[in-house]
Amino acid sequence: MKLKAYITLLLTLLITASTLAQVKFEAKVSKSKLGVNERLRVDFEMNKDGDHFIPPDFSNFTVVGGPNQSVSNSWINGVRSFTKTYSYFLAPKKQGNFTINQASITIDGETYKTIPLKIEVTSAVDIPKDPNDPDYLAAENIHLVAEISKENPYLNEAITIVYKLYVSPNTGVDNWQEINSPRYNDFWSQNIDMQGQKVQTGTYNGEDYRYLVLRKTVLYPQKTGKLDIEPLSLNISVQVPTNRRDIFGRRLMAQANRTVSAGNKTIHVKPLPEAGKPADFSGAVGVFDFNVSMSKTELNASESFQAKVEVKGKGNLKLFNLPKISLPSSLEVYEPEHHENVQTNIDGMQGSISDTYTVVPQFKGTYPTPSISFSYFDLKSETYKRLESKEVVINVLQGPISGTGSQDNLITSNSKQPVILSSEQFAFIKTKSNFTSITPTYFFQTKLFWASLLLPFLVIPLAILIRRKKAERDADIFGNRIRNADKLAKKYLGHAKKALGQKEAFYIALEKALHNYLKAKLHLETSDLSKDKIKMLLSERGVNEETISDFSNLMENCDLARYTPITAVTMQQDYDIAAKTISLIDKQAN
Repeated sequence: MKLKAYITLLLTLLITASTLAQVKFEAKVSKSKLGVNERLRVDFEMNKDGDHFIPPDFSNFTVVGGPNQSVSNSWINGVRSFTKTYSYFLAPKKQGNFTINQASITIDGETYKTIPLKIEVTSAVDIPKDPNDPDYLAAENIHLVAEISKENPYLNEAITIVYKLYVSPNTGVDNWQEINSPRYNDFWSQNIDMQGQKVQTGTYNGEDYRYLVLRKTVLYPQKTGKLDIEPLSLNISVQVPTNRRDIFGRRLMAQANRTVSAGNKTIHVKPLPEAGKPADFSGAVGVFDFNVSMSKTELNASESFQAKVEVKGKGNLKLFNLPKISLPSSLEVYEPEHHENVQTNIDGMQGSISDTYTVVPQFKGTYPTPSISFSYFDLKSETYKRLESKEVVINVLQGPISGTGSQDNLITSNSKQPVILSSEQFAFIKTKSNFTSITPTYFFQTKLFWASLLLPFLVIPLAILIRRKKAERDADIFGNRIRNADKLAKKYLGHAKKALGQKEAFYIALEKALHNYLKAKLHLETSDLSKDKIKMLLSERGVNEETISDFSNLMENCDLARYTPITAVTMQQDYDIAAKTISLIDKQAN
């Protein structure tokens, strides 16, 4: 009986040991069915550390948080328990049934994959109005608004859309990410460059709010009728107050992710009136001045001058064509050069556009240039305006006289004469050539030949010397460890700078940077990183007390940041202090 009991106990222990040694890698979700306005948490858990983690493609979701990494390591009754988790927070893009595909990771040289998960996304659901729920508080205190300057403009009349993010005074915003950006179909659009974003105060639904102008866009409708403006959507990381307080009596903040949208906007575009529309109207809408000018009015045949057709003012300057110039057939006209000097601000386009023609007279004579007209729709009076240029007379003083009446004379008048340059309109003919000889050159006994012959005799000793230096450096295990730690310190300090605004990632990277810097500077191992020993060693190396105190406070901030609310300003200050303190220690330590 005793033998049978021993065998049973041994088999139980073996089965338990094999179970504990089995590698597990699995995916878990917070819910398998959710509304399109809810969030989904996906965790990828493993019971043994691995490398090369590859998440699935969340193509039907927007990643609003993550990947967040957590590790749990404990010993209970002599049994080690290890869990490592990668967490993602997802927002559905649309309704439907979707699959979260496999994730993979390499553990002990083998690749493990999770089982695909089925997710059902329904229409928006009602979120319970719990005043202690961070998601509910975020929804009540964050609003994105699109303000449109005019909802019934004329075709090609400028309107402005301004996007404002309203935040209640007791709520904070860490950062935001643009999810959906409006495409402005059937509009000509341009974003206005804003120099610095300032937080302003205002009211929303009769309550005091702070707001930030995120974007200003000028739109010119290119189609009449009912036009829809797509919404701007943002995912925002929000800090909302809770009923808990810290040891100093300050209210603790809870973090929540909130998706806000400015909503669809509709405008009704009026067509331009047909009554009184001039025959030469080309679509100009606004207030304009029109002018036709000549660079010179007296010249000789075969010389050139410039005829400039210009429109100045405020309106849709980039959206219509200038009238063509009309000149006598004896003046040879080249294709115009188009110039735009247009600025777009919150009120729309303003500036000037012009077409500059190069004109070459062929014969002696006096040539009056007919006037041309330009028409536009005036928004103030809601009527059409027509402007005409003045007639200009061109006097060609010297040159051949144009014959009249015969076919030979017509041919002569249409033939091109040599052009005498009178401005910088035409480039000069190059007087220097860059021809190269087609005679073949030989490689033997050239400078390159002798250099390639002697090069191996110089490279071989240099390669031997470099190899010896590398071998000596590889043999210096302690020195390599210090150098690697120094590289890691710089690497993690760079990671911390990139993670400004993301509390957890920033302080993890900053803490790693400080630890690796100490290991490199003081030749410490990780097990020796106690505060008292660090202070003692820094003091022995000649670092002054103020610098040591700043370094100690910085390490304490890294620990406290996990449990207390931190603003982006505080993170920037801690980063600046870290960079400054490391620089001071480098200068002071002997």
